[in-house]
Amino acid sequence: MEIRFLGTGTSTGVPQIGCRCMVCTSKDPRDNRLRCSALVRTDSGQNILIDCGPDFRQQMLQAGSPDLDAVLLTHVHYDHVGGIDDMRPYCGPHPNFPVYCQPNVAADLRARIPYSFSSHLYPGVPTFALYEIDDTQPFMVGSDLVTPLPVMHTKTMRITGYRIGPLSYITDCKALVDGTLEKMAGTDTLVINALRLTPHPSHMNLQQALDVIRTVRPRVAYLTHLCHQMGLHASVEPLLPDNVRIAFDGLTVHTP
Repeated sequence: MEIRFLGTGTSTGVPQIGCRCMVCTSKDPRDNRLRCSALVRTDSGQNILIDCGPDFRQQMLQAGSPDLDAVLLTHVHYDHVGGIDDMRPYCGPHPNFPVYCQPNVAADLRARIPYSFSSHLYPGVPTFALYEIDDTQPFMVGSDLVTPLPVMHTKTMRITGYRIGPLSYITDCKALVDGTLEKMAGTDTLVINALRLTPHPSHMNLQQALDVIRTVRPRVAYLTHLCHQMGLHASVEPLLPDNVRIAFDGLTVHTP
């Protein structure tokens, strides 16, 4: 099983438009971050995309245009669903491409791209089968069991992380929902968001992410959904615990 980090940045990406800070002007390619997304290749051979943001086309080309079998969406924000129309090449050979998401995300997609759900489809539009999940119940994607990991993005916005086998993937989290830690027990590889060093109203900062990692106790953890205020990759990563790394775009990680 493996995960490829397609994008590890926050909603503005890194570099941020108009910014001349040391991170946004860094020559280290690890400091260039597209919007957050990942591709998981499961033990069964399926390729499952987690989130489909506005950089999806560029990410797929950089990854060598891999096959896709399904999409898991975490929530409705544009930086996580804004590239859904660019799935046209995948919907051609696979009409009604399977997308798994909460009911409110499904409703948003129907409103965002109504032409994909019309009774009279324009030739060439992407078409999707939306599978509305209950975030308290595991579900099957082909032969792979997926366990939702509900978290709070803000005090009122409940979104979904996912566990697939030994991998737990959480993004845009400010606080865990009761019961989510128990579902993460035994995680080997944890991916979790850490926006920046200072507190933020709707995302965990570095210390909050490290607190969760310390509780879950994975073999290894990767930080994602970073903004430029986290600092330089080369400067911050050496300060982290031995089992914590900063993910970067294009990184591929294999799990046991």
